[in-house]
Amino acid sequence: MLKNKLTVKILVFLVFSDILETFTQFCFKKGALNAASLDVNNLAGLSLFLKAVFSSGFIWIGIFSVIFTFIIWSTILSKIELSVAVPIASFSYILVPLVSVVFLHEKISLLRWAGIIFILAGVIVVSKSSHEKEGA
Repeated sequence: MLKNKLTVKILVFLVFSDILETFTQFCFKKGALNAASLDVNNLAGLSLFLKAVFSSGFIWIGIFSVIFTFIIWSTILSKIELSVAVPIASFSYILVPLVSVVFLHEKISLLRWAGIIFILAGVIVVSKSSHEKEGA
């Protein structure tokens, strides 16, 4: 049985996992932008798209970041329960849009920010309800 004790070390791993997840998404987006103008409606177009994407250094950095994130996430899950880890690791819901605005110059509407806040509120409610169930 796993302990629910959230140590400083595990919390640091969770924060680092969120930062890595955000970095991964940023790399995949930057890599995909290299092929944004290509048409993927036929096999030849798809082939050119894949060639453009996989020739991007950002894609390869993103792939290695996924592997590293997997190792960190597996370590976290070996120490605490999934129902504890996921709500804490949900800050990427905020980090990804922030990185998108700052580094990719994307526009995020007020309505979308409101949706992000509602998602985070839902994560908190689910997290709290699982802790109440454990106490019963």
